[in-house]
Amino acid sequence: MKTKITLHFYAKSTKANAAGQLPIYVRLTVDGKRLEFSTKKFVETSKWSSELSKMKGTTEEARSINSYLDLMKTKVFNAQMELMHRNENLTIENFKEKLLGTEQRQRMLIPIFQDHNNKIKELVGKEYAPGTLERYKTSLSHTIEFLQWKYKVSDIEINKIDHAFVTDYEFWLRSVRNCANNTAVKYIKNFNKIIKLCLANDWLDKNPFANYKSKVKEVERVYLSEEEIQNIINKDFKTERLSLVRDIFLFSCFTGLAYIDVKNLTKSHISIGIDGEKWIFTHRQKTETASKIPILPVTQMIIDKYENHPQCINEDKLLPILSNQKMNAYLKEIAGVCEIEKELTFHIARHTFATTVTLTNGVPIESVSKMLGHKNLRTTQHYAKVLDKKVSEDMKILRDKFNIFTNKKINANIN
Repeated sequence: MKTKITLHFYAKSTKANAAGQLPIYVRLTVDGKRLEFSTKKFVETSKWSSELSKMKGTTEEARSINSYLDLMKTKVFNAQMELMHRNENLTIENFKEKLLGTEQRQRMLIPIFQDHNNKIKELVGKEYAPGTLERYKTSLSHTIEFLQWKYKVSDIEINKIDHAFVTDYEFWLRSVRNCANNTAVKYIKNFNKIIKLCLANDWLDKNPFANYKSKVKEVERVYLSEEEIQNIINKDFKTERLSLVRDIFLFSCFTGLAYIDVKNLTKSHISIGIDGEKWIFTHRQKTETASKIPILPVTQMIIDKYENHPQCINEDKLLPILSNQKMNAYLKEIAGVCEIEKELTFHIARHTFATTVTLTNGVPIESVSKMLGHKNLRTTQHYAKVLDKKVSEDMKILRDKFNIFTNKKINANIN
C-alpha cells in the first residue's frame, strides 16, 4: 500500500507576534497523521496567500520567504528519499526525526520542570510566595516517582506524554500516594502548567490535557461558634505564649486575615477609612487582591496590648506573631484547655470571621467578600452554604408571613 504524504504551509493566526505578524507553519501529513512546526518566518496577514500557500508578490521579502519554503519542500523530499533508500517505514515519527533533528526528539520533561521551578525560586517574594515554590518542588518529586513506578525511567521525552500518561499519573496519586481528591487535582494542575509551557514554546504538537477533566470537591469549612469564641476570650491562660497565640488568633477571627497577611502587617497598614474610623488597608499575599477591613473594638484592644512589645518595635510589626507551625501547635493546646472538639488551626480564624462574625450577624456577602479579599463572589458563597442558622432565621421570616396569611384565611372561612 502506497504511503500518502502531503505538505502544506499556512500562517498561524493564533500565534501572532507583537508586531501583528503571523508565523508560517509547516503541516506534513503522513497517512493521516500530522506533524506541525514553525518555519521561524513571519508574514503580515494581507501578504499571505492561503490558496497558494506562499507569500504574495515579487518583492525581495516575498522572494526570500518563498525560496525558503521551496527549500523546506526539498528538505521533506530528501528526507523521504533517504528513508526509502534505507528501507525505513515512511511514518510521521521518522519524518519528525529527520526534519527536526535529535534536539527536538530528546527534549525531556524533568529539565523543563526543574527550569520552571528555578524561575519560581528567583521570583519568591516578588511574584510568588514560598509555599508556591514548595508546592512545585513536591509536584516535581511526585512526577519523578511516577515515572519510575510506571515506566521504570528517570525522565521521559515530552512528546511521549499523552492522555493516558495524565490519567495514569492521576491514578498513581490517588492509589500509590493515597492523595485525597482535591490534593490529587492540585498536583495534576501543577503538572498541567508545565504542559502549557511546552505548548506555548511549540515543543508539543498536541495537548495531552485536551480531553481530561477533573473536579475539586467542595470541602466543608470548619469554623468556631459564638460560644467557642467566647470561651477562648474568657479563658485565663497561665503561660504568656498561649495568651499571645490566643490574642493573635482572635485578631484573625475579627479581621479575616490569613496567617501570612497578619505576619506582614505593620502600623502603616492602619489608616482612617471612609467612615472616619480606623481600618486595615492591606493586600493578600496569596492573590495580591486588596483587603480593606474596619477595626472592631476587640481588634483594637489586641493592637493596643502589643503596641510596645519589643518584637513589634524592633521589626516594625503590628503584632509579635510566631511561626505558623508554632501557632498551630499552641492552638491545639488552647483547644484542649477550652474543651473545643474541633482541630484548631490558624486558618480556622479566617473561616470564623466569614461565618460566625460576619455572615451570621447579617453582614452582606458582598461586603464580606471584599474584606476577605476574594476575587470572585462564588468563593465567599462557600461560607454562606454552611450557615444553617442563617437559613433558619431567613426562613422563619417567611414562615411567619405564611402563618399570618393562613390564619387570616381560616378566620375568614369560619366567619
